[in-house]
Amino acid sequence: MKKKISPDARRSVTFPKYTTQLMNLANQTVKGTIPKMVGQMSELYPEYRRSTEEPSVEGWEKWYLERNPDTIDRATDKICHHIDRLREAIGLIDRDMIRNWVEDLVIFKTYQGLYYQQLILEEIAAERGEPWRLATPEEEAQGVDGYVGDQAYSVKPSTYKSMDRLPETLHGKMVFYRKNAAGELVFEVEE
Repeated sequence: MKKKISPDARRSVTFPKYTTQLMNLANQTVKGTIPKMVGQMSELYPEYRRSTEEPSVEGWEKWYLERNPDTIDRATDKICHHIDRLREAIGLIDRDMIRNWVEDLVIFKTYQGLYYQQLILEEIAAERGEPWRLATPEEEAQGVDGYVGDQAYSVKPSTYKSMDRLPETLHGKMVFYRKNAAGELVFEVEE
C-alpha cells in the first residue's frame, strides 16, 4: 500500500554545507539534547497533544517553552562551547597530521585490533576445546569477528561500551577487551 500524508506546514531552516555534521558531532560529545537536558520528548509530545484539539508546530513551541523556558539556551550554550573547542582543533589540523592519523588507524590500530581478536578467539577456543576461525568478509559485514565452534563472537575494545551510537550492528556473543596497567590484555565475554 502506498499513501501520502501532507504534514503541517513547518518552519524550514536551511543550514550551510557541513555545519549540521559539526553541530551533530559537538552535540553527541557534550550530550546537549539528551532527555536529562531537554526533557523526554516521547513523554512531552503526547502530553502536549492531549492538551490541545488543534496541534501545530507553533502550539508545540509555545507549550514546550512555557514549561522549559531556559532549556534551548542551555543546550545551545553547551554545544556552542564545544564548537569553539572544535574550531580551535580544526585550526591545528594539517596534511601531515591527517597522514599520521590515517597511518595510525590503517596500520597500527588495525594490526593491534586484529591481533587482539585472534589472541582472544584462540584463548576462548582453548578454554572450550573447540576450533576457531576469523569471520569471512560477509560475516564481518554483519558484525561478526570470528567463531569458536558454531558460536559467533564480536570482539571489540571496551570503549565500545560507552559509545552512544555504534558504527555498526554487532551480532554474536560480545567480547570486550582492554589493556590493564601492567600492559596485559584483559577481556570479558558477555553472557
